[in-house]
This record gives sequence, structure tokens and C-alpha cells, in this order.
Amino acid sequence: MVDEDCTDSKDQSTYEVSHLKRREIQGPIIVSLIKGFAEEIGHDKAIEVAADVIREDAKISGRKMAEKYGGNTLAELARAVREVWSKDNAMVINVLEETDKNLDFDVTRCGYAESYEKMGIKEFGVCLSCSRDEPFTEGFNPQMKLKRTQTIMEGASHCDFRYTLK
Repeated sequence: MVDEDCTDSKDQSTYEVSHLKRREIQGPIIVSLIKGFAEEIGHDKAIEVAADVIREDAKISGRKMAEKYGGNTLAELARAVREVWSKDNAMVINVLEETDKNLDFDVTRCGYAESYEKMGIKEFGVCLSCSRDEPFTEGFNPQMKLKRTQTIMEGASHCDFRYTLK
């Protein structure tokens, strides 16, 4: 499930799929698996296992993204946010601070939440997408920390991403 946005550009030309489109393709399949496993092991356990796997996948994706961008500073992360996560208007962001030590922005519109809502699987959105952000950050740069107190997926007016580099 590792995000294929981290492949070589020559490979992407054949399989160009935006990050949002990838989530739209993956989401229903993963939710079907979670629901199937929930019948066998219970809903809470199925979500727990899925979230663990998704978080580990996100950490690997973070490492690959740092490799793709040739570095793991906040500048490269900001590029990834703009070029990958926000591609095709998937997110509208308001950058509050962008320095060598801090990258603070709010997501004021989230196409990921909108897509999950349209597909009728928004209840799984935190597990499928939002839970990826912190382990992605850890994989991208273990010295980088993300603090986020709210998400649109959970009903807030915006997501508050606050990255710091130690």
C-alpha cells in the first residue's frame, strides 16, 4: 500500500495518479477488508489492526518521500504538501509560518474528507488518511514532530498542522 507518489518520475509517467485519486481507489477496498475482518474479530480490533498497518505504511512512505525529494527538511516537506498532498486542489492550505524550524499551516478544505463522505465511508477517514500524518512525519525525518489538535475529517472547521524540527 506504500504511496506510489514516491516512485521514480519515469515510472510515474505511465501510472500518474494523484494522491487524492489513490485514496479514492484504496478507500473502498480497505473499508471492505476492515468490515470483513470486523465480522470475524470485532469492529474495534479490526480498526486497530488496520490503523497499525496503515501507520507503518505511512512511515515507509515518509522515508521514500524524503528520498524522492532529496532531503528531509521542512522545505522538502512543504514541497511535498504542495506538490503531492494538495495536487489537483485536494487540499486548500493557509500557510501561517514557514521557516527552517517551523512549518505551520491550516487545511481549510479537505478533498480527502469530501471524497470519503461521497463514498459513504467518512467514518473510516481518520483511520485511512489522518492517522497517516504523524508516522509519515516520523519516516520523513525522525527529528521532525507534528502537532495537530483537530481535523476536518472529525468535524472541525480546519486541520491545524504544526511541524517543528528539533
